[in-house]
Amino acid sequence: LPVLKNLHLTIGPELILGLLVPPLVFEAAFHLKLDDLRQNWKTITILAIPGVGLTTFIVGWMVASSTGLAFPSALLFGALVSATDPVAVIALFRTMGVPKKLEVILEGESLFNDGTAIGLFNIVLAVVLSGTVLNGPTMIAEFAIVSGGGILIGVMLGLLVSLLISRITLPLIEATLTTVLAYGAYSLAEMIGVSGVLAVVAAGLVGGNFGRQRMAPTTLLVVYNLWEFAAFIANSFVFLVIGLEVQFSILASNLPAIFWACLAVFLARLVVVFGLTWVEKTPWSWRRVLAWGGLRGAISLALVLSLPSMVAGREQIQSMTFGVVLFTLLVQGITMRRLVEHEKLPKQRSEQQDEYERRHARLVAARTAYEHLDKMNKQGQLSEYTWSTIAPLLRQNLLTMTNALARLLHHAPDVHSEELDTAWREKLRAERNAYNTLFSDGVISEDMFIQLVADVDSRLSRPSSGWTELARLQNIHLTQASFLIIAIVQEKDAENAEESLTSLGFPTTRMVSRGGFLKTQNATLLINVGEKQVEMALSALETICVHRVEYPGAGGVGGAPFLPWLAQTQVTVGGATLFFFELDYYEDF
Repeated sequence: LPVLKNLHLTIGPELILGLLVPPLVFEAAFHLKLDDLRQNWKTITILAIPGVGLTTFIVGWMVASSTGLAFPSALLFGALVSATDPVAVIALFRTMGVPKKLEVILEGESLFNDGTAIGLFNIVLAVVLSGTVLNGPTMIAEFAIVSGGGILIGVMLGLLVSLLISRITLPLIEATLTTVLAYGAYSLAEMIGVSGVLAVVAAGLVGGNFGRQRMAPTTLLVVYNLWEFAAFIANSFVFLVIGLEVQFSILASNLPAIFWACLAVFLARLVVVFGLTWVEKTPWSWRRVLAWGGLRGAISLALVLSLPSMVAGREQIQSMTFGVVLFTLLVQGITMRRLVEHEKLPKQRSEQQDEYERRHARLVAARTAYEHLDKMNKQGQLSEYTWSTIAPLLRQNLLTMTNALARLLHHAPDVHSEELDTAWREKLRAERNAYNTLFSDGVISEDMFIQLVADVDSRLSRPSSGWTELARLQNIHLTQASFLIIAIVQEKDAENAEESLTSLGFPTTRMVSRGGFLKTQNATLLINVGEKQVEMALSALETICVHRVEYPGAGGVGGAPFLPWLAQTQVTVGGATLFFFELDYYEDF
C-alpha cells in the first residue's frame, strides 16, 4: 500500500521479530509430528542446515557481483531470503494427495530453515553493524552455540508446559499456556543470547507432540483455531507493513537488482536441491517439485523489516526481498499445480479413501439429522403422526448407509487400519481425560495419577496401534479362510484361548457347552483359518490349553486330521479336542 504516503509506522526491529515470528513458527511446529520428522530427518537436515548456508553464499555472491551491493550486505540479503515459506504449496499438496513423505520434507525443511536462516541472519547482521571482517570458522562456532542453546531452552519449556497442561482441564487456560510457551521461549532465548526462533521451533514440536496428547478434543479445537488465526494475523500484518514501507518509485529504480535477486535465489535453490538431496536418493520428480516449491514469504519480509536504518543498501535489500517474495508467490506458486500434475506423482490418497470420507460424512450427517428430528418429536415440536411416518424411512436409510460403509472398510484394509488407529488414539486420550478428572476430584493420588498417565503416554507415543495389525490379519483370514477348526476346551482355558486367537487375527466364536461323565461346563470355539495359518492356530492352542490337545481321526494335511461334515462323534473333554473341516465356501456376515 505505497499510496498511503502520509501514514508512517515506526516499529523497532526487536518488536517485529518478537511479535510476528513466534506465531508464524509455532503454528507450523505444533502441527508437525515427530514420527514424520524421524523418518525424513536426513533430507530435512541437509536442506535446512548446509542448504541454508549454501543458499546464503550463492545468493550473496551473485547479488554482490551483479548489482554492486557490498558483499556483507549482499550476504545479509542471502541469509534473509534463504528462509522458505511454502504454506500455499503444502495446502496444494494436501488437496492433490501427493506422497506424504514429500509433504513432510517440504514442511520440515521450511520449519527448520526458518530457524537456521534467522540465526545466520542475526550473526551476519552483527558482523555488518560492527564492521568486522567475516570469519567463517568463528561464524560456524557461534551458530552452533546459538542454535543448540535455543533448541535446549525450547525443549525444556515445552516439557514444562506439557506437564502443566496435563493437570488442567480448562480449554482457555490450556490455550493461554501455549501462547505463553511460544512467546516465553522466544523471549527467554533472546534474553540469554541464543536463537529465539529455534527455541520456538523446539517448543512447538514438544508441545504439539506431547502436550497435545494431554488435551481434550475441545481444547485442541480452541488451540488450533487460536494459532491458525494468530498466524493469519501475523502474515497479514507483515505484508501490510512491507506495502507501507516500500514505495513504487524505489521498486522501479531497483528493477534490475530485483531481476538478479530472483535469478540468484532460483539458481541457489536448484544447486541446493539437486546437489544435496542425492545423499538420500530422492527421486528426480520430487527434486523438481522441491526446487520449484521453495517459496519465500512472511519470514523473509519480517527479517527485512527488522533491518536497522544504518545498514548499507537497506532500501535496495527491501526492494529485492519484496520482489523475490512476489515472484515466488505469483509465478512459482500459481504454476505449482501444473508441475505436480506433469510429474504424475503417486497419490497419497486412494480412491477408496475418498469414497470412505464421502460415505462416512453422509452417514454422520444422516445420523445427526435423525437425532435432531427425534429430539424435535420428543419436545413436541414435531407431531407423533409425522414422526411415525418418516422415522422408519430414516432408520432404513441409516441402515443402508451403515452397511455400505462397512462393505467398503471390509474391502479396504488400509482405510480400515487408519480408522482403527484413530479410534485407538481417541480411546487412550479419553482414558487420560478420565485420569485427569479422577485426580482433580481427589479420587486417586498424585503418584498413581503420574503412573497411569505415563502408561497412556507411552502407548500414545507408538507410531501405530496393535489394532491396525489386527485389522490386516483379520482381512487376510476373513478373505482366505480355508478350514474350520472346532475346538472343545476347558472353561478355564477358554478366555485365554479366545483372546490369543483373536489377537492373531483368527475370527473366533465362543459357545458354552457341556461334556464328559459329569457333564461339566466347557467351551466350544469355532475358529476360521487360512490354509497357511493352520500351524499358527494349533501352536496357540497347544501353548494355552492346560492339558493335552487331541486330534480325533486320522490322515489330513500337515499332521492335522479332517472329519467329514456328517460324522457323528462323541467327544469327552480332556484339555482340548479339535475337529477340522475343509471349507468350500466362506462368507462373513
